[in-house]
Amino acid sequence: MTDHARGQLRNDRHLSMAQLLQRIETGKIDTVVVAATDMQGRLQGKRMHARYFADVVVPHGTEGCNYLLAVDVDMNTVDGYAMTSWESGYGDMEFVLDERTIRVLTHLPATAMVQADWVWPDHRPVLPSPRGILQRQLDRVAERGWEALAGTELEFIAFDTSYEQAHAQHYCDLTPVNQYNVDYSILGTTRAEPLLRAIRNTMYDAGLDVEAAKGECNFGQHEIGFLYADALTTADNHAVYKTVAKEIAAQQGKAITFMAKYDQREGSSCHIHMSLRGQDGSLVFWDADRGERSPLYDHFVAGILATAADFTLLYAPNINSYKRFADGSFAPTAIAWGLDNRTCAVRLVGRGPSARLENRIPGADVNPYLALAAMLAGGLHGIEHELPLEPALEGNAYHSDKPHVPHTMGAAREAFVSSEVTRAALGDEVVDHYANMAAVELAAYDATVTDWERFRGFERL
Repeated sequence: MTDHARGQLRNDRHLSMAQLLQRIETGKIDTVVVAATDMQGRLQGKRMHARYFADVVVPHGTEGCNYLLAVDVDMNTVDGYAMTSWESGYGDMEFVLDERTIRVLTHLPATAMVQADWVWPDHRPVLPSPRGILQRQLDRVAERGWEALAGTELEFIAFDTSYEQAHAQHYCDLTPVNQYNVDYSILGTTRAEPLLRAIRNTMYDAGLDVEAAKGECNFGQHEIGFLYADALTTADNHAVYKTVAKEIAAQQGKAITFMAKYDQREGSSCHIHMSLRGQDGSLVFWDADRGERSPLYDHFVAGILATAADFTLLYAPNINSYKRFADGSFAPTAIAWGLDNRTCAVRLVGRGPSARLENRIPGADVNPYLALAAMLAGGLHGIEHELPLEPALEGNAYHSDKPHVPHTMGAAREAFVSSEVTRAALGDEVVDHYANMAAVELAAYDATVTDWERFRGFERL
């Protein structure tokens, strides 16, 4: 067990290991899900019989194939990864349980979940593991006496079509739960309330602090918000929420998607709010005496802007991610910052203890561990080099002369792999690993003949 696996409960809705074992002993829990997060941000792992978990996994651990960090979205084994291959035999990684993450999943009978890190059998860290990547950036923050707070705002589109039927229809002509724009509409969210309520209440029971649900612009699009927390807790909760929301939708005969751009209407975002605090709770981003932003806050924001293109691959990790960057779409195209300006890539909001930045680049398909790690790496780069913050952009950033967010995965990959900043912050092994992930996706996309091409050219070309 790693050092950070021992600690106080995140809140009283989480279970200690002793409490979990007691519930297993009394039969209240009969299944334990052990899960870690893969490159795509998905939970991967095993469902354990509770007695086996208590008798074998807790004292001795459990393993999983190392291909879990070296496959594409379809779980195909692919070439190009240094950490694993057919030549090296696809060996094991060990799941290291983080006892702070034990939670009950009330949408499933008698089931608990515990999240884990991955290490090699000799207990070396698996460097490309997303959770480990974030933890290393958090360690850099902690060395300065700070902690990082973050919140992720995930949008999704819900359909009155089951996942099975959606597959049979090739994910086309699905019936959304709303047939018009329901942004902030109470009537519109009431239409979807059985689904939204089940997700909210299940997530609260699982230890997440739920804020609210609201409608969004695209047909059937909604957002459920959660209270900010320390960055690792936020990433852990984010990964659990995405999985559980899909499971609850499936239980109700519905489907939801977290694709960044499902159709030609508004995409689904994952705006990420972040701030730094002293480990004693002191303000880092605000000068209370002067009533204004601190110089350190400005350097942090300047660093995120300066590295935005370098880290876009981690903010927008899929081919589809880049369809979201369109003028007038509330998704950013300009690498600029503004005060409460939603046309910019970075939006600053709040004063005093609530002062924070909002990164508007990521979509709902983002891996939260990687995006948060990228933001911290970029912000620390700005602090270490005391980068000056340019004046705030006023007005419409879409019509500005600011540099643009890379608009293709190929451009983002090139910026990521050739950046001295990404390599210094993350290490060559991690950069090369995720650059290969992008290369695999690009090759698959380039070889695919799309419906658009058939409709465009079958008869007329």
